[in-house]
Amino acid sequence: MKKSLKLLGNLLFVVILIAILFSYAMFQGGFVSWFLFSGFLPILLYQLGFLLYPINNWKVSRQLSHQVIRAGDGVSVMIRIQRRFPFPIYYCTLEETFSESLNKMDSGHAKYHLMDQPNKLILPRKIKKAVFPGFKRTILIDYSLSQIPRGEHQLKAIRVRTGDIFGFVKKEQIFTVKNKLVATPNQLPVRITETISNFEQGTVSSISNTITNTNVAAGVREYEPGDRFSWIDWKQTARKNTVMTKEFEQEKSTNILLILDNCYYASLNPLAYEASVEITLSLVEAIRKKNTEVSLLSVGGDKQKISYFPMHQDRVSKNLIADHLTRVHPTGNLPFVRQLKEQIMRIGNGDIVFLITTNMDEEFKQTVQQINRRMKYVQVIYIQSSSYITEIQQQIIGQLQIEGIGMQVITEVNLVNKPIEVTLK
Repeated sequence: MKKSLKLLGNLLFVVILIAILFSYAMFQGGFVSWFLFSGFLPILLYQLGFLLYPINNWKVSRQLSHQVIRAGDGVSVMIRIQRRFPFPIYYCTLEETFSESLNKMDSGHAKYHLMDQPNKLILPRKIKKAVFPGFKRTILIDYSLSQIPRGEHQLKAIRVRTGDIFGFVKKEQIFTVKNKLVATPNQLPVRITETISNFEQGTVSSISNTITNTNVAAGVREYEPGDRFSWIDWKQTARKNTVMTKEFEQEKSTNILLILDNCYYASLNPLAYEASVEITLSLVEAIRKKNTEVSLLSVGGDKQKISYFPMHQDRVSKNLIADHLTRVHPTGNLPFVRQLKEQIMRIGNGDIVFLITTNMDEEFKQTVQQINRRMKYVQVIYIQSSSYITEIQQQIIGQLQIEGIGMQVITEVNLVNKPIEVTLK
């Protein structure tokens, strides 16, 4: 209704101008009056034609150079406008409509330098381009988006504005053009410097560069072709006067469960949370490379936001975890510890549990102590800016360490250095 009234008003304005000039020429007569009328008539006819020229039937499309990128990377965007009738247009402006998820920047590992000032990375994006189409049937506009944050982003609409050369008539149209852009989380270089190995005779803690050992010696037997030279038991060989090799008992696989805290807190540090997502994905990849089964439990502050990915070494399972970590964000209002207690009861015992969180309080400490009684080993990875860690949290960290619970505090200092050391104690 508002658009129709505006169109009618502009139409009456142009018609009245033509009528006034024609009346002036008719009543005044003479060369000057008719010269003025004939000189302004083409302009007024253009105004009338532009007023009646529809732009809502333009075909507007958007093309992205990449649909899936890494967080922090950029994409090139090409907007194409096609129109059937090449009516002359002096100028045209295009403005993108971005979703809220794009109103922040991701500079890769460098963003963690601002971990104590996360609001500096919140920056509303605005893309506005002007072109001069003239008689062109096809109009091309390109621009680039840089430092895309992690997540699934929607590009929904393009706003087109145009007008005549004098600014008497202006037109605006919003075209619904949907594109999806997915930015997967970065992987941080992670090095695990100590492991826990579980053998048939019990649990053994050892410092090594792998998550699991291949096997453990259980006896001796006669040498067979294909046995390694390092497997020869020289004492038994000398005693029995024949080459004897060690016989190995296959180690039981070590089960590892990663638990990611996806609950929302009023004091949530968004950069610390991004680091927790990236470290979770990095740990999954690092553990998989050791041929060790790893599961992921993603705990949100809502019953519907809890996801469990069981142990599998296939590519489908890997892609499911990466896809989940791409789209996940802090949700809900239920405490992480309450959700965690329920989920641990359902999953049962495990060998190694990694708890990855950005929040730590007294209730969290008590929950970790309960989990430690059920599990064989618990490692807490606490990610936060050093300036955000309070004295109470430092006391909790010390108490957990005294009780033999592994504690790893990762701050901006660790995140900007390569690699990140994850130490199992």
